[in-house]
Amino acid sequence: MIRILKYILLLTSVISFAQNKDKNLAQGNKDFSKDAYADAEVNYRKSQYKNPSDAKASYNLGNAIYKQKQASEAKLSYAKAIQMATTKSERHQAFHNMGNVLMTEKNYQGAVEAYKNALRNNPQDEETRYNFALAKQKLKENPPPPDDKNKDKDKDKDKDKDQDKKQDPKQDQKEDKQDQKKDPQDQPKDDNKDNKGDKNEEKQNPQESNASKQQMENLLDALNNEEKKIQDKIKGKEVKG
Repeated sequence: MIRILKYILLLTSVISFAQNKDKNLAQGNKDFSKDAYADAEVNYRKSQYKNPSDAKASYNLGNAIYKQKQASEAKLSYAKAIQMATTKSERHQAFHNMGNVLMTEKNYQGAVEAYKNALRNNPQDEETRYNFALAKQKLKENPPPPDDKNKDKDKDKDKDKDQDKKQDPKQDQKEDKQDQKKDPQDQPKDDNKDNKGDKNEEKQNPQESNASKQQMENLLDALNNEEKKIQDKIKGKEVKG
């Protein structure tokens, strides 16, 4: 319980950080001191609207919101206060309370960084040094889980590679060629091969060509015989005459 009180102690002692020149800011401080945190929030918002570049209104607004158990929203006000801070004191207290919010969210790594930045602006603050040591101890006891996103990315890449291999058209063409070599009956018919077959069929059979030669020789012999007979008749007539 003592530890908890120590790392939220700064939240209850920051009202003096505000200036009294701003009426809304001053009224917000009075409301805060009376534990009227909702009223204080309204006045701090008015002050912030009038002076958007003033870190004090944002810082005190964060305190009022934090007291209403809205740590995440308070964190935004502290972040704006850090951005608008012009002095080391402003940055120190804003970073300190930012660390407090992160501790309630169990974001110990973020709290360590916040307290570290607070100490850079005020190394002498004992409360910040204690909270910094406490945050480091909590971080050691509760280390952040390993980043599994890279592992998931590697797995996704491996899956994509496997899918690319399955869907590689070159690989499919190779497989088709292998299938064609294995089963020639499944190959599409080649028109050029069919044409060559037709030309081969047009060639005459050797036996048929020999027969036709013999017939020609027989016809020539018959013609020669007929011609001899005619010549013999003509010669016979000439002898008789």
